[in-house]
Amino acid sequence: MSTTTEQKTATAPGLPPGLLLYQMSIGHYVSRALHLAAKLNVADLLADGPRAAADLARATETHAPSLQRVLRLLASVGVFEEQDGGRFALTPLGELLRSDVTGSARASVILFAGTRIQDSWKDLEYCVRTGNPAFRRTSPDGDAFTALTSDPEAAAIFDQAMATFAPQTAAAVAAAYDFGAFERVVDVGGGNGAILVGILKANPRLRGVVFDQPHVAARAREHVAAAGMADRLEVAGGSFFDDVPPGADAYLLKHVIHDWDDDQAAAILRRCRAAMPPHAKLLIVEGVYPARIDGSLASRGAAANDVNMLVSTGGRQRSEAEFRSLYEASGFRLERIVPTMAPVCVIEGEPA
Repeated sequence: MSTTTEQKTATAPGLPPGLLLYQMSIGHYVSRALHLAAKLNVADLLADGPRAAADLARATETHAPSLQRVLRLLASVGVFEEQDGGRFALTPLGELLRSDVTGSARASVILFAGTRIQDSWKDLEYCVRTGNPAFRRTSPDGDAFTALTSDPEAAAIFDQAMATFAPQTAAAVAAAYDFGAFERVVDVGGGNGAILVGILKANPRLRGVVFDQPHVAARAREHVAAAGMADRLEVAGGSFFDDVPPGADAYLLKHVIHDWDDDQAAAILRRCRAAMPPHAKLLIVEGVYPARIDGSLASRGAAANDVNMLVSTGGRQRSEAEFRSLYEASGFRLERIVPTMAPVCVIEGEPA
């Protein structure tokens, strides 16, 4: 069996195989340490320059020797720099743990390295044996997002994490896909509106609607107003399992469909189909699962996200063939897949 150079690089970067497997097995050490540093706002505390571990411990109300040990672990992977005298400084990587910088990854770290997702992964065996997401073990009739309605802090972190890469994604989508033929776009499951804000900024004639659950829509109104887009961007609340705003030229769903299994995804798309005039377009913005997994960064990202969907939401990443089948089952034709400079494609469909 042949092995590509890319696979060799990904699976054997100069380490004996046993040691490489060991390094893989302890990846959660860094993940949990990152989560703690983000939760304690250590990067914000280092924004003005290096500080001693004891000083950071006083500011975070933690045990200084123990905090130092965690900071040294993160220094070993380049998040912080350990200096003389027990002082720690930010690195360019650590800068993105700050809460007040453009492109901050703090919310993403808190979400994806946090206990909600980590606890779900503890039930991976249950998920593999049953095909169900972890929450079904204790909440057979629940869904992955219900808990957020009763936890405002978690909901805010989720919104921030989903918006982390929104400016780059919006720019990449706007550059790759021509929105010039549209007058009105509905962003279905649009969260706080970050992706549509970016697309509208790149297309001054375009108007839009951000549509999400009522409690999410309330937060979206604040974000849209802060972005100065309230005159072009409406916000509407509701469930995409019931109906979606009618009469738009395009219906955009970014990282929505991968949260749901095929039956639920088809139900969402049928609601979009029922709301669409004959000329409208369906635009799913997601990654397309590669036909074959190798050791590339794209493959690792797709495979990791796919299993996280299995564990956390019950959804999945889909290949081109799977998207085509889903579109056909929902009353659409898949017309084309437009790649972008971001790790997503625009999967364009038309009413069948």
